[in-house]
Amino acid sequence: MAKKIWPGKTHRLGATWDGEGVNFALFSENATGVELCLFDQANQETRLPLLEVSNYIWQGYVPGISPGQRYGFRVHGPYNPEEGLRFNPNKLLIDPYAKAIAGDVKYGAEVFDYALQELGEEDSELLFCEADDAHFIPKAIVIDPTFDWRGDRPPCTPWHKTVIYETHVKGFTQRHPEIPDELRGSYAGLAHPAAIAHLKSLGVTAIELLPVHHFNAYPGHLVNTGLRNYWGYDSIAYLAPYSGYSASGIHGEQVREFKQMVKSLHAAGIEVILDVVYNHTGEGNHLGPTFSFRGIDNEAYYRLVEDNPYFYMDFTGCGNSLNVRHPQILKLIMDSLRYWVLEMHVDGFRFDLASALARELYEVDSLAAFFNIIHQDPILSNTKLIAEPWDVGEGGYQVGNFPLLWSEWNGKYRDTMRDFWRDEYCRLGEFAFRITGSSDLYEFNGKRPHASINFITAHDGFTINDLVSYNQKHNLANGEENRDGESHNRSWNCGVEGDTNDLEILQLRAQQRRNFLATLMLSQGVPMMLGGDEMGRTQQGNNNTYCQDSELSWLDWSLRETNAELLEFSQKLIHFRHLHPVFCRRSWFQGREIYGSGVRDIAWYNPDGLEISDKQWHEGSDKAIGIFLNGEELLSPDTYGERIVDDSFLLFFNANPEMMEFTIPLTFKEHQWKVIFDTKHPVGFIEDGKIYRKGELVPVAARSLVMLSCPICFDTL
Repeated sequence: MAKKIWPGKTHRLGATWDGEGVNFALFSENATGVELCLFDQANQETRLPLLEVSNYIWQGYVPGISPGQRYGFRVHGPYNPEEGLRFNPNKLLIDPYAKAIAGDVKYGAEVFDYALQELGEEDSELLFCEADDAHFIPKAIVIDPTFDWRGDRPPCTPWHKTVIYETHVKGFTQRHPEIPDELRGSYAGLAHPAAIAHLKSLGVTAIELLPVHHFNAYPGHLVNTGLRNYWGYDSIAYLAPYSGYSASGIHGEQVREFKQMVKSLHAAGIEVILDVVYNHTGEGNHLGPTFSFRGIDNEAYYRLVEDNPYFYMDFTGCGNSLNVRHPQILKLIMDSLRYWVLEMHVDGFRFDLASALARELYEVDSLAAFFNIIHQDPILSNTKLIAEPWDVGEGGYQVGNFPLLWSEWNGKYRDTMRDFWRDEYCRLGEFAFRITGSSDLYEFNGKRPHASINFITAHDGFTINDLVSYNQKHNLANGEENRDGESHNRSWNCGVEGDTNDLEILQLRAQQRRNFLATLMLSQGVPMMLGGDEMGRTQQGNNNTYCQDSELSWLDWSLRETNAELLEFSQKLIHFRHLHPVFCRRSWFQGREIYGSGVRDIAWYNPDGLEISDKQWHEGSDKAIGIFLNGEELLSPDTYGERIVDDSFLLFFNANPEMMEFTIPLTFKEHQWKVIFDTKHPVGFIEDGKIYRKGELVPVAARSLVMLSCPICFDTL
């Protein structure tokens, strides 16, 4: 074991191998001393004090060590929780800049920096814990960053052509029969040709992965329950891919495996977007364990309550909030983001509870330093940036308020479309805004329709199958007496809660699934599909499977056969969207003619063929509406500056519980309108659809969507 240490350099935090040795650097503003801890194969520890300090960066260079070296830190300083100081050198700490980590945290009393002394019914005191926890804490690993990226070409899919597929690294392949057992549930499994073939057959252009930053797999409340943190929203290292998703089992190999996954997906034309959690960490509240940040410099890394720094500001519901007001913590986030783009070649990020990152003081500020820096960054400003535009703090719901460059998960789209199809109150005006890209939310500040990430379902909540099968959440398996998870799901079970053999109800549920998917893919903006919805995956009514690393959460690939019609429907629907630019416009509708076809780019109709009146937009009882999309009036040109011309379409939405007839508007000239799509049909698309002309009645079944196309250009209205 090398014991010699030289003065190091501060310009790169973490562990940096240069071919002859490793430079170590750690930020701590309030520490009085830092020790580098090196571990050999027998797990014997050697402690080397870092004596060089510059700008609060503690550094040292150890010659003769190489990739694979395991290490951690011990940080000295005052222990006074009442003042926000939590230094305890008995705790081995994970490097915030670690590129790889060897396994999961193990739980025991030793991983807490305190021993809790009860003083009364409500009062307690945190006493200094002298127990060493090195055998509980996973070690950071020095990596060799080299990788053969030759031939890698990021797809750079334009926003308006993007279709996102949200899924989980493990859950996507854990049960895939065509992927070798040893690769299932891993980065290598996701890179397997069978996994990529499914994504290609669907036509999705980007895969959005639930958190892959190394996370706390066993938060305290799950210890001894048989459950674990499946989703991964408890990060403890922002530059390290989670080791549990590595197929090799060799510590450090997860980095190469992740890179190969990205390279393979890129070769298939699929972008990689990461769900990132910079709003909080896996160390929890003031009674949480100490893995890294808390022991390195609690006062710097976390937002503490100003008049009582014993406690943490909690805008996330997870116990703490990162202190993005501190320049060094902001630097950590930015360094992490750049690392994943430059070294790991990912294409974008979805920011969990992004409103928390915008809290300069207490209120959400769209001009917060975090957003200004990203806007100016030459690397990150050219990636796909998606905000989950809310947190749990006061004023945290910020849909429509994020700055330029940012797209948003459009929660209003989700809620509106759920209410529309389940026959609940939904203003026609609200429906119209959502299906056309939500211009009321995004147009005023110069954004395009792609600012709206449209979704019906996501990992957090019901799957699309459960959305039409359950009125209530069924989360007892989580061990929290069904208290966890959202209680207001805007769902409808179609008449029976859960499983049923009633063919009529099953047919209605299948139709509702098609209604939701069709609405999603025919809306302006960027569609995001929840992985497995294309096959009707169920979670048995559980809408909060964060702790279910089991078949309840994993994709069931046998559904490809049992729900083959739904899969075919999904594939055809996405490919149809790609073929027709009228459904993925780069610019907003103008409500007028642009190129002189004589017809506006969009028009709205009642079932009787007359246009929607101003009064109707404010009503919520109307559940039938016709939409005309003019393929001749597409404002934006193609890549080469040429005018784009598409077919024209009539969409007839009927969310009523009875069949309705829609009139082809009399104002249209003598053109033929052919039925090409009907959600009452098991696979949606119809090869020999009936042809209609102006004034004729088109029957639209209860709770269904019918689409007609007219390939002939309009001359005049």
